[in-house]
Amino acid sequence: MQTIRAKYHLGQILRHRKHPFRGVVFDVDPEFANTQEWYDAIPEEARPLKDQPFYHLLAENEESYYVAYVSEQNLVLDDTGEPVDHPDLPDLFGPYQNGIYPLHFHMN
Repeated sequence: MQTIRAKYHLGQILRHRKHPFRGVVFDVDPEFANTQEWYDAIPEEARPLKDQPFYHLLAENEESYYVAYVSEQNLVLDDTGEPVDHPDLPDLFGPYQNGIYPLHFHMN
């Protein structure tokens, strides 16, 4: 069995290779774990391979904030040095520091 290793980690800011959005990684699936309907909605010529990491991002573009689910092949590090303004960031991460968002742990 092959082990799939994620290239990116929690708290990193990434941007999509083709679409104008960027976001902060808050979860990683080692391979595709969404619905077949979601996958089938992607145009066939643009469908990513399923056997690679997929990232959950707190994403933003010029118009809105949302959660994105993106294959590793479609992501690159964001090199703007700018923080992300997604309103859910404080629920999961501490303040932006040195290009990343550190995980925010709550003690119960």
